[in-house]
Amino acid sequence: MLDTLKSRIYQGKQFIKDIQNAPMRDQFRGFPILKNANNVDLQKCVDVCPTGAIKLNPLSIDMGKCTFCSACKNACKNFCNSDAIDFSNYYKLSSTKRENLIITENMTPEDYEKVAIETRKEITSVFSKSLKLRQVSAAGCNGCEMELNACSNVNFDMGRFGIDFVASPRHADGIVITGPISKNMAYALEDCYKSVPDPKIVILCGACAISGGVYQEASEINREFLDKYNIDLYIPGCPVHPLTFINGVLSFIRDKK
Repeated sequence: MLDTLKSRIYQGKQFIKDIQNAPMRDQFRGFPILKNANNVDLQKCVDVCPTGAIKLNPLSIDMGKCTFCSACKNACKNFCNSDAIDFSNYYKLSSTKRENLIITENMTPEDYEKVAIETRKEITSVFSKSLKLRQVSAAGCNGCEMELNACSNVNFDMGRFGIDFVASPRHADGIVITGPISKNMAYALEDCYKSVPDPKIVILCGACAISGGVYQEASEINREFLDKYNIDLYIPGCPVHPLTFINGVLSFIRDKK
């Protein structure tokens, strides 16, 4: 017992105390920073994007499609001699509306945060104290799945906010979908959704879930589920960082006031 207490004192508090203001390493690629192109031809930046996330006139990046690979940034710098495209380390990327994920020129993280998450009384009143989620990997690569597992480790400790992943949809308040949704997983996903008791929420996690990602043109995906059911929260990333996920869910289920 004494050795255990000594070890506990030595280790200290391993969890991130202020999860909503936690620092992020500079190398992290998060919220896109887009500047006026000043009549520079950025077509090479568009062509190099693996998911078609970049549009011109005006310049924009769709975070729902973006894999944050920085190929566009490199092409912009090396071939177009421009700094029109860059990425900040701002990680609060979640939104309750799909259209909000399209970032345009001169938009700042502060501008985005003001409109990204729309809190609803019916959500905060039911789920603010306790939220149990069933995670469904609908043909995911296991990148987002691994990051979601990390949300419950000693470092991020998502459970202290009452947010947990559960093994059965019958014990859940909603589902978290990762992956582009393959034909083989389409029925299982819908079956899981129907097994969750009402009221329930649906969260799309990662570029593949939100838009199909690099698989959006594949013949073996079936995304009809997204046309039939309401999506409550979109969380961009490839993969999604634990801080992005936790802060997105917290902002969604808790009133900003």
